[in-house]
Amino acid sequence: MKAVCGIDLGTQSIKVVVYDYENKKIVEKKACKLDLISENDGTREQKTEWYDAAMKQCFEGLSKEARDSIEAIGVSGQQHGFVPLDKDGKALYNIKLWNDTSTTEECALITEAAGGNAEVVKALGNLMLPGFTAPKIMWLKRHKPDAWAKLNYIMLPHDYINWVLTGEYVMEYGDSSGTALFDSAKREWSKKICDTIDPKLFGLLPRLIQPHEKAGVVSAKAAAEYGIPAGIPVSAGGGDNMMGAIGTGTVSDGFLTMSMGTSGTLYGYSAKPIADPENGLSGFCSSSGGWLPLLCTMNCTVATEFVRSLFNFSVQDLDAAAAASVPGANGVIIMPFFNGERTPNLPNGRASFTGLTTANTSRENIARAALESAVFAMRGGLDAFRKLGFQPKEIRLIGGGSKSATWRQIAADVMNLPIRVPVLDEAAALGAAVQALWCLESAKAGKPADMAKLCEEHITIDTNAAATPIPENVAAYNKAYDKYCEFLNAVMPLYK
Repeated sequence: MKAVCGIDLGTQSIKVVVYDYENKKIVEKKACKLDLISENDGTREQKTEWYDAAMKQCFEGLSKEARDSIEAIGVSGQQHGFVPLDKDGKALYNIKLWNDTSTTEECALITEAAGGNAEVVKALGNLMLPGFTAPKIMWLKRHKPDAWAKLNYIMLPHDYINWVLTGEYVMEYGDSSGTALFDSAKREWSKKICDTIDPKLFGLLPRLIQPHEKAGVVSAKAAAEYGIPAGIPVSAGGGDNMMGAIGTGTVSDGFLTMSMGTSGTLYGYSAKPIADPENGLSGFCSSSGGWLPLLCTMNCTVATEFVRSLFNFSVQDLDAAAAASVPGANGVIIMPFFNGERTPNLPNGRASFTGLTTANTSRENIARAALESAVFAMRGGLDAFRKLGFQPKEIRLIGGGSKSATWRQIAADVMNLPIRVPVLDEAAALGAAVQALWCLESAKAGKPADMAKLCEEHITIDTNAAATPIPENVAAYNKAYDKYCEFLNAVMPLYK
């Protein structure tokens, strides 16, 4: 068997998959849950030792045959998290995550020092938001001066795993573009933004590599620790959205991927830089050679899980209740800002249920409103894509929402686009594995291999899970979305 390995370091778990690229199937996979440190001030953190232990547990759960068959490894990681290490590679503090909103003050300070929002966008292609890495770095400087003094390595979660596997300190364009330290159009670190935080910061950043290049090779130490072959390449890797794009075949113009997990994301491949930060469309690079404009919300399955627990529903119960309602949930609307929000930029936002009357307050309408709320947030991103000249063809849906026929149809109707679901549901891990295969083939060819062709060969679509827009539902949702926007505009000033 000839295989590549994909590692997906998410917010809730680490997953490791072994992909047989000759027979085009995942032959083994293991997952290990991760804890989360949560505080009322918006703090969301994890620890490097949790990652180390989970990685070891995952690899130990694979058969020796599977581990021995691995020819290359690719790593996907939750974006934006800040892993601060000293010169010996020891963690100086916890990892502040993408959904940590405790750095609002740092965002304001960096933005002011840079000359305002327009200057930040000019330098980065993005606004300075709490989810990004830069304000987390400034937070460490302001709140943990002893740790700041010893800071030697600045890593993102996927870079940390690369470093554990190879001992090499590098970063690729895709994940770099989510740090708010990186000029996405020019594909280089922004010294201007770095200097607003501290003059020493620019000199601490890792060397940048091309997405088809290897980050390094598995070290003897990592091989012994995880029972995998020494000397095999570890590809550049990337953020979970960048790897999800590869894992869904979103590597050419016109395709969009929508991920409905803890967070909600909508992103599309572009051959040129595209960004609209004011409307939540971040200007990221892809990890396959182009750009990946992306919208991210912090509350997707957060809202559905809350409603599910509120009514003591199973997943099937929630689906059935939502299906028993109608498009627009008879006027019930949920503002799903349980964790604050990134798009719109409301780090202090709070959730609310509105539009309730004695006639429409039912479990069915509330269940459907929870499903709809996640897709309404994505609709704004789609409108921003279209205003920038992006011509969407279809949406590839992944995450928990992709498993629900009701949610798939809601997505098709709200977005007025065909919904397609990949057969293999581990999009980020599979994308990492395919990138590892790309790295192997590029090294053999002496030049970047054809990523679009690789995805055509290895990413297949489930024809039984398709959803097509229903015209009368589309019309109903256009009205419901307008009402959602009306309520959103009314509550936004409360959380500024």
